[in-house]
Amino acid sequence: MEFVSIRIITDDVARLVEFYERATGVRAAWSTDDFAELRTPGATLAIAATRTVPLFGPGAARPADNRSVIIEFLVDDVDRVHGNLAGFVTDFVNEPTTMPWGNRSLLFRDPDGNLVNFFTPVTEAAVAKFAR
Repeated sequence: MEFVSIRIITDDVARLVEFYERATGVRAAWSTDDFAELRTPGATLAIAATRTVPLFGPGAARPADNRSVIIEFLVDDVDRVHGNLAGFVTDFVNEPTTMPWGNRSLLFRDPDGNLVNFFTPVTEAAVAKFAR
């Protein structure tokens, strides 16, 4: 088995795609007006319109209703990225903080309120975990 992607359901695909393109520097690949993907070497962030939900089952997902999942991106320098996002991201949950498990993390919310974590491993164990 291989984990491939996470999908966000939204009422405004264009707005959310623009936000993630700007935040990550990754250009989206659009399949339709209702579906786009930001592909990275590790996984894909898919963004789909509310109109796609009935394809899976009526009411299977609701936009802007997530309070349990954190979308995470490994970055080279979380402090530099924080500086780049200042003035663009409007809802920082915390400033860059070194977590007990060895990652320096920056938490913020996207325009739909989804929690996003940009992190950089900083301890020897964390760096080893993500060595490529």
